[in-house]
Amino acid sequence: MFSLFQSQSELEENPLVYKYVLAVGTVVIILFVLYRIYLIVEFQYVSKFKKPLYNHFYLRLKKLSPAQIFILKNEFSFFKKLSPKHQTYFEHRVAQFIGTHQYIGKDNLQITDQMKVLVAATATMLTFGFRRYNIKLLNKVILYPEAFYSNTNQQLHKGEFNPAYNAIVFSWEDFLYGYSIENDNYNLAIHEFVHAIHIDNLQTRGPKAAVFLNSFADIADYLENNEDYKNRLVASKYFRDYAYTNQFEFVSVIIESFIETPQDFKSQFPEIYTKVKQMLNFNFAGY
Repeated sequence: MFSLFQSQSELEENPLVYKYVLAVGTVVIILFVLYRIYLIVEFQYVSKFKKPLYNHFYLRLKKLSPAQIFILKNEFSFFKKLSPKHQTYFEHRVAQFIGTHQYIGKDNLQITDQMKVLVAATATMLTFGFRRYNIKLLNKVILYPEAFYSNTNQQLHKGEFNPAYNAIVFSWEDFLYGYSIENDNYNLAIHEFVHAIHIDNLQTRGPKAAVFLNSFADIADYLENNEDYKNRLVASKYFRDYAYTNQFEFVSVIIESFIETPQDFKSQFPEIYTKVKQMLNFNFAGY
């Protein structure tokens, strides 16, 4: 049997094997060089245009079950705003999320297709602008029927992201309430998933992290250097007071508002709106 560890002389004694090994080695080297060139080109593209080279490329698109696609179409209004092509990609990513994340029900809560689809759709919506859409620090979704006691600070929580356990946790009652009113700029699911994305980007490298973090840095610099604008922002009450707790809460709150009331956001604070749109590479669904 042919061994990869055959010596040069042994290979040369068998011309066919020698040519095969030489050809494979050449192809590997060419692919490696092309990949390195691609990384350089992508880095330059991201640096200039603040977005990835492309977002969607799939060898095989996954499908949801009929029951799951019914839920997505009828209970997740964002999906309806997408073009048919983007809906196909969105369905694939929702199916991918469901297939690669563990869903755990607490306090006798039974996991349903509705839970799987709406949680996955939220994550998909917020990462839809990027090719690499996985949140590496997340592999579990834990759902409670209502507000739960958290060991993080010994208080009742409606939701949290726990990177130590690679888990995002929700009160299902409050998760649903966040989507029941779609223009109040308050959505628990969006808020906690933005925390997960933010922390994940702080610990990874690549176009997604670079665009997200650099765009947020631009927002912070803009507010720091425009005191009057900053004061007007605070005085407007467009963002709830919780936004000013720290940078993590600020990011989550402004993205909640971006998703739920984009036209209000754009008309009142177009400079920040543009940067949030850039953070998420949100060039679809009318945003």
